[in-house]
Amino acid sequence: MQAAIPFPDISSEVFSIELFGAHLALRWYALAYLAGLFGGLLVIRRLLRRPALWPGNVAPMAPERADDLLTAIILGVILGGRLGFVLFYQPLYYLAHPLEIVKVWEGGMSFHGGFLGVLVAGLWFARRNGVPAMQLSDAMALVAPIGLFFGRIANFVNAELWGRPTDLPWGVIFPGLDAQDCPGIIPGLCARHPSQLYEAGLEGLALGLLLWLLVRRGALKRPGIVTGVFLMGYGAARFAVEFVRQADAQFITPDNPLGHALQVGGFGLSMGQILSLPMILAGLWFIGKARRA
Repeated sequence: MQAAIPFPDISSEVFSIELFGAHLALRWYALAYLAGLFGGLLVIRRLLRRPALWPGNVAPMAPERADDLLTAIILGVILGGRLGFVLFYQPLYYLAHPLEIVKVWEGGMSFHGGFLGVLVAGLWFARRNGVPAMQLSDAMALVAPIGLFFGRIANFVNAELWGRPTDLPWGVIFPGLDAQDCPGIIPGLCARHPSQLYEAGLEGLALGLLLWLLVRRGALKRPGIVTGVFLMGYGAARFAVEFVRQADAQFITPDNPLGHALQVGGFGLSMGQILSLPMILAGLWFIGKARRA
């Protein structure tokens, strides 16, 4: 029998109560969103209280305005993440069942959609309040890995978005019929890549540390550098992990067992890789523009 790690016995709920016949629960995924959003808020406030970090030694806005920014970001994350999932991953299903779109509590959020939602919310906030858009973007990019880290940890706790089958010793035996649907392997013994933890380490810890080191070296004084490195770093990390991440079920067919959303000749790309390529290119463009300024 191959070496593997049994999935830990962790409930998807932090705690729950029965109130007036209703089951109310705080789930790890909701807690991850809260930790990412409010952790990011605290860091942005701290940045705004240090004008020496910014161009001309002037912060782009008062620290108190960060609370209003948080409200805009929350709306951007929820609306963008949900609509991104609907449009990028299951458009035909939701076209046939439009009322299902609003059921965000049942799961189904896209990072790339959430990113676009936050981008729109940030641009709206900057224009409405006279804040330099690129400086605001750098602040938001710096704190994004906080949410990414906690979100991927929540994905692991929820036993979702797992990787492809593996015989590596750190493979995890995830629960559930779908996770155990591995041809040629006895049910209950199918180990998979813990791709959620790979992403938490790359998109969250490693990228977050890199961005913070750049800020310590004065990167905020050149607007666009932090945004560019974030876009390029996230895109590259996601592109790499997609090679071992299980594709979404709607893309998997007998003729396409790896679930490639695009195939050119003998090479295929997953939907996550397709959506990450523009981020990598945009990141390179922002870095180049900032260095020329």
